[in-house]
Amino acid sequence: MKFLQHILHEQKKNFLPGGKLEKFYYAFEAIETLMFVPDSTTASRGVQVRDAIDLKRMMMTVIIAMIPCLLFGMWNVGHQHALATGAAMEFMDKMIFGAIQVLPIVIVSYGVGLGIEFGFAIMRKHPVNEGFLVTGMLIPLCLPATIPLWMVAIATAFAVVIGKEVFGGTGMNVLNPALTARAFLFFAYPAYMAGEIWTVLGDQKANLVNGYSGATALSIAYETSSSGQGEVVAAMNNSWSDGLFSFWNLFMGVVPGSIGETSTLMCLIGAVILIVTGVGSARIIVSVFAGGYLTGLLLNALAVNAFMALPAHYHLVMGGFAFGAVFMATDPVSGSQTNSGKWIYGFLIGAMCVLIRVFNPAYPEGMMLAILLMNVLAPLIDFYVVDANKKRRLKRATV
Repeated sequence: MKFLQHILHEQKKNFLPGGKLEKFYYAFEAIETLMFVPDSTTASRGVQVRDAIDLKRMMMTVIIAMIPCLLFGMWNVGHQHALATGAAMEFMDKMIFGAIQVLPIVIVSYGVGLGIEFGFAIMRKHPVNEGFLVTGMLIPLCLPATIPLWMVAIATAFAVVIGKEVFGGTGMNVLNPALTARAFLFFAYPAYMAGEIWTVLGDQKANLVNGYSGATALSIAYETSSSGQGEVVAAMNNSWSDGLFSFWNLFMGVVPGSIGETSTLMCLIGAVILIVTGVGSARIIVSVFAGGYLTGLLLNALAVNAFMALPAHYHLVMGGFAFGAVFMATDPVSGSQTNSGKWIYGFLIGAMCVLIRVFNPAYPEGMMLAILLMNVLAPLIDFYVVDANKKRRLKRATV
């Protein structure tokens, strides 16, 4: 590492003002500070923390928190392929198969996104926005493994240019960029995002196990929502493979779904990392789960169909609920900023997710639209929280 650091140090003079590669300085600076802790600190004597931590280090913490979801997602892709085709695959066989399917999606996401970020940085002469370090991983994890690579490239470009750069870059965006990419694909290419095509089959589509469909738990829940009370859970527990969609399987994540969204357990491991390091907001995470669960209980009490009667705790482990709560809703830019606002913001995301799932048949997932909607309303929530605080303090001051 010292050898590599020495090489970068020697080449740096070519990128400084007056060097032959001066216009590419910010691209060089981004690579250098990503690989090594910067040697500069805050020079002022104000009340600031003057150490080597920077935004890149914080973003890397989020990426580390997502690694359990990524690794499990790769294994699960191979596992679902084995279930679909009846192939005898060991643990490493599933990991290798999944890696072959997943890693190209990650590479395309980072390649396209960082390429655009570097281009804007060079053109505008400003440092590269570090936010894409996280977005570049979030985009693949919230997509199915069957998604064509060219769609990943288009969606990533749309997220960076329309979701971030038009607002001024990292720290200025209104919507979560990764969810912007997913929403773009959902509306532009809905057939590739449907809940029936999540299993990678390759050239073996003709070798499907009898009765296997690749449907997700949410698609099954929606299809049976017009049945009698209890039919949703019965259909899930009695589906192919003897209870594929049992609560335990949904919690562990051994079900069809997006690459990184299926395992609630892996998401909770990531949540612990984010909360312990202070990078993620525990208020938002807890309130999202609380909002979803309490709304589920309310629907249980008012149930007139099977989907409304679905036990509330099932909503917390189905689809991308946990992944959205931990990694999407906690976005420090597009989420609420005040402490009280975070509780309200998170609770409404959880509640809206369940309501969209149950009452809007066109969007059975719910989490994506719930977070995007609350991204738009987050500034309004903070405004009223701050306004209420001002009025309360003014009242105390004038008593």
